[in-house]
Amino acid sequence: MIINSIIEKAKANKKKIILPEITDSRILEAASIISKEKIADIILIGNEKQIDKAKNSFDLDNVNFINPNTFPFLDKLINSFYELRKDKGMSFDEAKDLITNDYMYFACMLVKFGIADGIVSGACHSSADTVRPALQTIKTSPDTKLVSAFFLIDVPDCSYGEDGIFIFADSGLNQNPDQEELAHIAISSAKSFKLLVDKEPKVAMISHSTKGSAKHKDVNKVITATTLAKKIDPKLKLDGELQVDAAIVPEVAKIKCPDSTVAGHANVLIFPDLDSGNSGYKLVERLAGAKAYGPISQGIKYPVNDLSRGCSVDDIIGVIAITALQAQNKK
Repeated sequence: MIINSIIEKAKANKKKIILPEITDSRILEAASIISKEKIADIILIGNEKQIDKAKNSFDLDNVNFINPNTFPFLDKLINSFYELRKDKGMSFDEAKDLITNDYMYFACMLVKFGIADGIVSGACHSSADTVRPALQTIKTSPDTKLVSAFFLIDVPDCSYGEDGIFIFADSGLNQNPDQEELAHIAISSAKSFKLLVDKEPKVAMISHSTKGSAKHKDVNKVITATTLAKKIDPKLKLDGELQVDAAIVPEVAKIKCPDSTVAGHANVLIFPDLDSGNSGYKLVERLAGAKAYGPISQGIKYPVNDLSRGCSVDDIIGVIAITALQAQNKK
């Protein structure tokens, strides 16, 4: 399993990861395991009552706890957040309320000030409640034009992709990216695949058409995105438009697009919209028994990652390890 390799890399250079959802038992169990196995240094955020309850529920002796109400630099975080948002119409009292009472905003400011390296949230909150505070505080990476999300997929007993390992994007954030956005999602996803899997990315721009087999404006979007992505990174192995079978099955690729160096061997699948990307990962997860880690964000200055609200403890551990590896890669 690819996640075992990622966990070992995370252990080699431990990072401080915040888990803001202290009231979720899955989060507490994952925190206990992560701490015991020394995968990352975990920080849990809560008030005094929540912290006491967590300590009584799980073995969290080696986990760090922060209570916003007693945090010594709380005023500094509030003032800094207010300065960031006052031009957007936020009052000082609103800034104070968010930083003190919304643990995701508080966590983001801790990362912004270098007190922690990354955040994992979303077990009991929506993706919007996880990503929005990050975009308002931490902001995007200077070398990225678009924040997007992917799932790291590990399909058992599978010869396709990278021995069953894929990235599916965008599967968690952008509803209907235009052609330029789709091109940047492809570039970011290739970099994420290289970081996490340490293999050469082979990117397929997915469509219901392969090399002109269908005519539609949706197909044209994928064709144009393919051209743009190749201009951005001419050395990247990328091709499109490709149907899924042409992208990952060598025998089908030989029939539909025999001249493509990507078709039949793709390990990064870029879907044309969120409906197809999100549905695709869930089908593979449920029907093929794949492990699906994510949605993992790419393009935020420091790693802030979402969880599916149906996540298991193992899923949480996997996303924490991925977040730690992303944090290692930040300059």
